[in-house]
Amino acid sequence: MTETSAETIQRVLSSYEIGAKLRHLRLRKKVGLVDLGRHTGLSASLLSQLENGKMVPTLPTLARISMVFDIGLEYFFGDRSRKKLFSIVRSKERMRFPERADAPSPAYFFECLDFSAQEKGMHPYLAEFPPRAAGEVAMHFHEGSEFIYVLEGSILIRCRDEDHELAAGDSVYFDSSEPHGYRGGKSGGKAVVITTEPRI
Repeated sequence: MTETSAETIQRVLSSYEIGAKLRHLRLRKKVGLVDLGRHTGLSASLLSQLENGKMVPTLPTLARISMVFDIGLEYFFGDRSRKKLFSIVRSKERMRFPERADAPSPAYFFECLDFSAQEKGMHPYLAEFPPRAAGEVAMHFHEGSEFIYVLEGSILIRCRDEDHELAAGDSVYFDSSEPHGYRGGKSGGKAVVITTEPRI
């Protein structure tokens, strides 16, 4: 069963264990649910549901709680990277996005393969390129490097004013600060795309 966007948001936010952090903070400060409710303007029942993970708090709610305890919001979102050095993304958890939200005919669609990992040095995607017999290739560039491995079909890549057609099994690595662009071949294509941050 495909996960909805609301379920994805719920799952990702739940992984921060905000409720457990809130309960730990409240008990450490020796503040009861009713007293915390008075200070924040939230009901004790709502706070209890937040602590038990039955509800995910909104940012305004967390901001109120943070102000009462005189802490920053990072308290609720910190230290997660230490626990997520090993991060699995299930196929049903991924969401598919067009190249740009406003693109009338996107050159590609992508799914982020590592959205639950933090402080990553690379960004892998599964990209699908619709069939395109011909036409202009939209160019773009970004700092760092890019690697593409074609899984299915074929993809045309334009870089340094040259066109290169890659078939299934082909790969390319290049400096992504150079203007480049892509489009699917006659039957379209699918590829793993990995971008990396620039070297310091």
